[in-house]
Amino acid sequence: MAILGMTLGYIAFSILHFFQFVLGVTVCGLYGVDLQRARNAGKYVDGKWVYAEVVGALSAVTAILYMIPFIIRFAAVTAWSAIIFILWIALFGIFGAMYIHEDAEGNGDIIRMKNAVWVNLAAALLWLIGTIGTGAYWWTHRERNTRFTGRARLGRNASTRSSALKA
Repeated sequence: MAILGMTLGYIAFSILHFFQFVLGVTVCGLYGVDLQRARNAGKYVDGKWVYAEVVGALSAVTAILYMIPFIIRFAAVTAWSAIIFILWIALFGIFGAMYIHEDAEGNGDIIRMKNAVWVNLAAALLWLIGTIGTGAYWWTHRERNTRFTGRARLGRNASTRSSALKA
C-alpha cells in the first residue's frame, strides 16, 4: 500500500527518524546551556556534557541521513543504530545516576537536568525501536529478485541457488 507514492514502511520510518532527530536536537539544547555557561565563565567544561552533545549531534545527523529512501536496506544501518542506542543508554546511565534521586528544591537547572534524563531515555527507546525495525526490514528484504526479469535472485547465497537450478 502506498500513499503519494511512498510505502507505509517508509512513512513509518520517516516519522520515527523525525522524532529521533527532534530528541537529538533537544538534548543538544538542554546540555548546551551548561556548556555555554561554563565557556562564558571561563570554567572547566565537563566531559559528561560534551559526551551528551556528541551523542545528540550524532543522533540528529544519523536520523536525517536515515530519511533518505532505501538507505535502511543496508545491514550497516542496523549495526550503527545499535551503536547509537548503546550511546544513549550510557548517557541515560551517566546522568540518571547524577540527577534522578537529586532533590531540586526549586533549582531550575536541576529540574532541567532531571527532565533531560527522561529525554535521554525516550531517545534511547526510539533508537531501540529503530534498531529492531531496521533489522527486521533488512532481514525481510535481504533476498529479492532482479528488477528487470524477476528470475535471478539477489542477495546471500544467490550463486549456490543458480548452480543448483542448473543441475
